Amino acid sequence: MIELYLSKVTETSETETAGKMYARVSYKQTMDLHDMAHHMAEHNTAFSEGLIVGVLTDFVKCVREMVLNGNTVKVGNLAIFKATVESNGLEVLYDAQNDKVAQATLGTLKEGDKTGAAVKTIKLLAQSTGDFTRDELKKDVKLAWTDRTKAEIAAAKGTTDGGTTNAGGQGGNTNQGGGSSGDENLGDGD
Repeated sequence: MIELYLSKVTETSETETAGKMYARVSYKQTMDLHDMAHHMAEHNTAFSEGLIVGVLTDFVKCVREMVLNGNTVKVGNLAIFKATVESNGLEVLYDAQNDKVAQATLGTLKEGDKTGAAVKTIKLLAQSTGDFTRDELKKDVKLAWTDRTKAEIAAAKGTTDGGTTNAGGQGGNTNQGGGSSGDENLGDGD
């Protein structure tokens, strides 16, 4: 189950979101390779935790190697990993006045530069695929408020019962835009 809390945008913000509250995920913990190997070993596998750590460690190294070689790596029903770039806006391929050509390098353009480093930064992109796409996740997700948020909602209602509030009901009803199968939600204004 994914637990949510409410985060309020500061009222001094000069955007249309100022003063509004938005649901955010309350992450429980960060699982590293050893944690995942331990979890996987508990699923009645014939492989030891140590062997699983080794395989996962090699897998991560190989994904990195493939991505840095310009490949995409598709891990079925999870994600497609690939490199992407944030680029500078070059005006020309060659600036005859400064004798500069566009370069397939990282860097920033100085003010007035028409050409130079094509790339500002490089990033790893993980795009969901298969059973992990948005539509599939919506079918399977169960959402609830954190205990603290339940108490905040109860206080706002003027009640002391914070235990009946949820963010999306049970059985995968995410209903992110309004009504919910739960007792309380963000969208109805009750």
